[in-house]
Amino acid sequence: MSAMMRAVEIAKPGGPEVLTLVERPIPVPGYGQVRIRVAYAGVNRPDALQRAGMYAPPPTASDLPGLEASGVVDALGEGVSGLSAGDEVCALLPGGGYADYAVTPAAHCLPVPKGLSLKEAACLPETCFTVWSNVFMRGGLKAGERFLVHGGSSGIGTTAIQIATALGARVFTTAGSTEKCKACRSLGAEQAINYHEDDFVLALRAEGGANLILDMVGGPYFERNLKALADEGRLVQIAFLQGAKIEANLSQIMMRRLTFTGSTLRPQSDLAKAAIAKELLENVWSLIEAGKFRPVMDREFDLANASDAHARMESSAHIGKIVLKVAG
Repeated sequence: MSAMMRAVEIAKPGGPEVLTLVERPIPVPGYGQVRIRVAYAGVNRPDALQRAGMYAPPPTASDLPGLEASGVVDALGEGVSGLSAGDEVCALLPGGGYADYAVTPAAHCLPVPKGLSLKEAACLPETCFTVWSNVFMRGGLKAGERFLVHGGSSGIGTTAIQIATALGARVFTTAGSTEKCKACRSLGAEQAINYHEDDFVLALRAEGGANLILDMVGGPYFERNLKALADEGRLVQIAFLQGAKIEANLSQIMMRRLTFTGSTLRPQSDLAKAAIAKELLENVWSLIEAGKFRPVMDREFDLANASDAHARMESSAHIGKIVLKVAG
């Protein structure tokens, strides 16, 4: 095997055009890690933020973009048990997915669910880890509760709609076009609100308010989210596409006993991510294998065309997940 591999690196902070195909040394798995021969890599918003110079990788992570991938276990580091060379997996990565090979903690790998292709499996880790940890572990969503997820046609949104529906929640969502709203309803959303035409606050208040909201917009949505919550509702923040600075009416939070929390996935400890992986295997993989949840695919691009994949994602025209085909 050659000691070198293809990889897409960020030549300098900037737009999609700074993504450059290069050759890099093949990484060596450390203690507790495995190396994956990558078949497909998922494309996510944090990749674009990193490319723009706004989301630096952790000090110990690869500087290459790519936070999830599917493929075949190729090599094992010391201390790894439960996985063998040749196993097909999908995995959450600390970085480095835009390459022929990537390393990650073995505990962050999950088996490819029965009935799914490697291409579909590459769409699972980042969205499933994010949705499960924020909507269910942090947000405590229960069957019968009213759940609002913003950006329902995104990778996060399509995942959240399907899992929450499968587990008995009443799901509401926002999206930016008639086509996207239709796609959200087909996945199980009870109501899809076109935010260019209708007010999600009024829609949710008419239903008694949301028990839980998952938001990645931030900025001006914060106060509107508070108004859309039912008393004792919970708001979970996972991004801030329209700004990190907010103004809040604390009296509303106090008088209505609202809870505001949030998280980002990448900076969490390896142990925390391993705990999420364990819960996914116990609670979500069975839903996939039962046909109650399937990743929604938008487009596939070759690794060499990663810049086109980023342009597609940043256009917000996509519905579901974008992937890079890595293996020939």
